[in-house]
Amino acid sequence: MLIEYNAKTDLLYPRLDERRQPVTNRPVSEDIVLDVGKDDKVVGIEILCASKRLDLESMLPVKYEAV
Repeated sequence: MLIEYNAKTDLLYPRLDERRQPVTNRPVSEDIVLDVGKDDKVVGIEILCASKRLDLESMLPVKYEAV
């Protein structure tokens, strides 16, 4: 599993399956979108406004995307 955080967009993305594959976006709420891949398995989770919802400093390892 890989966790990426983009500070500019405040987007947290836990990626559960690192294989490249086509995904379908399925909104769960206004700020959470599931990326669903082959066989309807969740590949990743997009969490918008992440710093308002989670204690990001306690989540390690976090890969910060250069912007």
